[in-house]
Amino acid sequence: MYYRIFEQNAMNNRYNSFGRYLKDTFGETIYKINVDAGFTCPNRDGTLGTGGCVYCNNDSFRPSICKPELSISEQIRNGVGYVSQRYGAKRFLVYFQPFTNTYASVEELQRLYLEALNEPFVVGLAIGTRPDCVDKQKIQLLEELARDYFILIEYGLQSIYDKTLEFIKRGHSFQDFLDAINLTVNRGIHIGAHIIVGFPTETREEMLKIADVVSELPIGFLKIHQLQVVKDTVLAQRYLEQPFYTFQYDDYLDFLVDFIERLSPNIVIQRLFATAPNDILIAPLWDRSRQQILNDIDKRLKERDAFQGSKCLCHRC
Repeated sequence: MYYRIFEQNAMNNRYNSFGRYLKDTFGETIYKINVDAGFTCPNRDGTLGTGGCVYCNNDSFRPSICKPELSISEQIRNGVGYVSQRYGAKRFLVYFQPFTNTYASVEELQRLYLEALNEPFVVGLAIGTRPDCVDKQKIQLLEELARDYFILIEYGLQSIYDKTLEFIKRGHSFQDFLDAINLTVNRGIHIGAHIIVGFPTETREEMLKIADVVSELPIGFLKIHQLQVVKDTVLAQRYLEQPFYTFQYDDYLDFLVDFIERLSPNIVIQRLFATAPNDILIAPLWDRSRQQILNDIDKRLKERDAFQGSKCLCHRC
């Protein structure tokens, strides 16, 4: 798949969705084009480790069409051509997704980012990275680009608990994440975070506490993923040897509603769940389509008359 229409239900005003945010900002639906710039990760190239995080298999979230052997421009044009013809799409956000997309020299990053932004109808970039892979020079580059484009940097936090970050062999601490946020804030750059809930190192209340902590931070965007055990990972080997609990479907719906209620209404939710391909997914097996899950989340929110931030106690609300 070349693209993704951002998750949103036009009838649902119970949470602050990314799709609706972009439509309000740009006046029309924005489509995402994923690209693979051929980056690696300090947790894979030997700088911090060689095996990556214990759960990591990039095939679980990278569209198969992303091919690093193609230039950024070629990948974008392939995606734009397809989605424009099928959906009449006119404007696009380019998502640098696989691995760590600030893990190169400033000169190389500038070349790649400008190559994407120079394509017609591209309104901005979303850049997935690690909080320990930015510095003043890289943030300055993004600040300069943000003067003319929508620039969103998405930091892979995963957990606020160092015990969990150590368990997953993440290679950075929660303080590293806070340092990256402090480096990025007030520069015109949109700041996002990725979290994963369901690690066996955390209780349900500890997971919900993440909503409280994130709500206090200068973060504008959030992706929420449930832990998925996928093939060809260290986590899969551990799970097969000694299974641990992963979110069952109804349990996750209830947890997610609780989480959304505690999350600041000022934070835009980019994603509510993960969807690894069935051919590599080991657990949990929900057997639901993306749209079915979105519909059931909407239904559960309505059943409980729940709204994002209705139980938020942060000082930003």
